Amino acid sequence: PSARGRGRRAWCVPCLVSLDTLQELCRKEKLTCKSIGITKRNLNNYEVEYLCDYKVVKDMEYYLVKWKGWPDSTNTWEPLHNLKCPLLLQQFSNDKHNYLSQVNKGKAITPKDNNKTLKPAIADYIVKKAKQRIALQRWQDELNRRKNHKGMILVENTVDLEGPPSDFYYINEYKPAPGISLVNEATFGCSCTDCFFEKCCPAEAGVLLAYNKNQQIKIPPGTPIYECNSRCQCGPDCPNRIVQKGTQYSLCIFRTSNGRGWGVKTLVKIKRMSFVMEYVGEVITSEEAERRGQLYDNKGITYLFDLDYESDEFTVDAARYGNVSHFVNHSCDPNLQVFNVFIDNLDTRLPRIALFSTRTINAGEELTFDYQMKGYGDLSSDSVDHSPSKKRVRTVCKCGAVTCRGYLN
Repeated sequence: PSARGRGRRAWCVPCLVSLDTLQELCRKEKLTCKSIGITKRNLNNYEVEYLCDYKVVKDMEYYLVKWKGWPDSTNTWEPLHNLKCPLLLQQFSNDKHNYLSQVNKGKAITPKDNNKTLKPAIADYIVKKAKQRIALQRWQDELNRRKNHKGMILVENTVDLEGPPSDFYYINEYKPAPGISLVNEATFGCSCTDCFFEKCCPAEAGVLLAYNKNQQIKIPPGTPIYECNSRCQCGPDCPNRIVQKGTQYSLCIFRTSNGRGWGVKTLVKIKRMSFVMEYVGEVITSEEAERRGQLYDNKGITYLFDLDYESDEFTVDAARYGNVSHFVNHSCDPNLQVFNVFIDNLDTRLPRIALFSTRTINAGEELTFDYQMKGYGDLSSDSVDHSPSKKRVRTVCKCGAVTCRGYLN
């Protein structure tokens, strides 16, 4: 498979009904609802959600409090000594300092303790940051409810006020477009007692077993991976079941500071040649991909990945439907490599796309792959075809690598 040029990120959080609205209605009507945390004991309780403003009156410090589950009209000024929320007080102070640092172009700021009130712009920023923090936490919870793999997903934005996406739906496997059928049941399987030493599924397909005893990939890019499937007699601990077990590492979707939108970094060390994640999305025809590609290029937002292992009939579009890989940025010097994988669906037109580490990746390091790299280690035609008849909008690459090609497409 090969990824086409992609640019600005699109996001979304589906089906997140406002919890505050529901809680407010329950309290207004004096109703209890355990599923949203409203019980007889806390029906009329007040909990600080975030701090909105600050002032000093007669040498006494006050904070404007937003109460959790209550509308803004019920916000009240509370003296500092009544507030038992050290984390929220620290966040308020940090947000204030960050705002002042930004408006002063990163210069060090010395807080002035004699300020009696906050400027409206500062208070507005603090409220927006608090709301963003809550929205991102809810989105993070939603992602972890939807994922079906071991690794956790964290969300982090310390760069700007960008919140969760508004048009992205998390999925764990391919979503076929109308008219496309994905057969996800194998017709035969192995009867091995030890797939590492016996003639297993890869041998039946005419290829080598992809993994060594340390669960690292040992085949060169371009060689397909055939894993044991649902009809095989081997168990879940079979050494030829790696991709199907899903992401084992905890990852963080974070806001980049160099204008590349969102990115993904690992929170733990990843050994070289290890499986990291699958690339999933909506499976569409190549004709539909060409149509969408022209629209995406004009907007600078495309997530098209050609499934061209043996033919060029289908493409994966992860613009609206996808998993964590949707947020992985491009690099002309990547640390992830693409491989074609076949498990239950053996249709060579529809390989699964797996990303493996090309080297050791340390905790905190961003994960990247080359959007123009095919599964057989070559560049896709989109990266080398400069025919004037195409007249496609070119997206500038911001990877910063020494080997940067200058454009994503």
